Amino acid sequence: MTTSAALPDHFQPARADQELAFACHPGVSCFTECCRELDLALTPYDVLRLKRRLQLASGQFLDRYVIVEWDEEHVLPTCYLTMVDDGRASCVFVGAQGCSVYDDRPGSCRAYPIGRGAARGGDDSPVESLVLLREPHCRGFAEACRQTVGDYLRGQELEVYNRFNDALLPLVQHPAIRDRSFRPTRRQLDQYMLALYDLDHFRREMTDGRIALRRPLTPAHLAGLAGDDEHLLLLGIRWLSQEWFGE
Repeated sequence: MTTSAALPDHFQPARADQELAFACHPGVSCFTECCRELDLALTPYDVLRLKRRLQLASGQFLDRYVIVEWDEEHVLPTCYLTMVDDGRASCVFVGAQGCSVYDDRPGSCRAYPIGRGAARGGDDSPVESLVLLREPHCRGFAEACRQTVGDYLRGQELEVYNRFNDALLPLVQHPAIRDRSFRPTRRQLDQYMLALYDLDHFRREMTDGRIALRRPLTPAHLAGLAGDDEHLLLLGIRWLSQEWFGE
């Protein structure tokens, strides 16, 4: 667990079993304030859910709603949700009534005011760490709803988001990436965006035989190629491990 001295302002270490008094709803005076003036990074599973919610092809979603940051200081690119140029950098999906994609909102939105990090453990199982974010504008902490941090996160239906995010750990926290002995080329970074974020294009490339897995496809892989986006995302992770690390 990160120590509190190392955390930014307004962040505190948290535990799943600690009590939390918090609620967010339209009656709270700061409703939707947390949807403004933020950099919202999107995981591959976030994009999968949102593009499906909006009935867009993955390439269309990326073109309309995603800014990709290619920073040489970081090994991998980061995808950010586009914000509205309204002087407050508001989320493109927020309105007077709240979130228009609420049932498929990104994992970090669901978890707020909790932040979750995960690291690759020695046996590849995720090692979770939690922080509590207490921003000055947030009035949700004055609500009477009391529960544990773990119960709050379960109520936000984060289990499936965490499962797919954690499936990425063996790839993005591979030893060769962590010790900087592997630096992906631009072609490999394009592969990363294709296999994890542009799923519909990835499906076409693999179905048409332009790219392939060098081991037999499992029934789950075949389900992904047939239309199951969740299984396709796992196939994309498998393919990247092959292309980057020969695994």
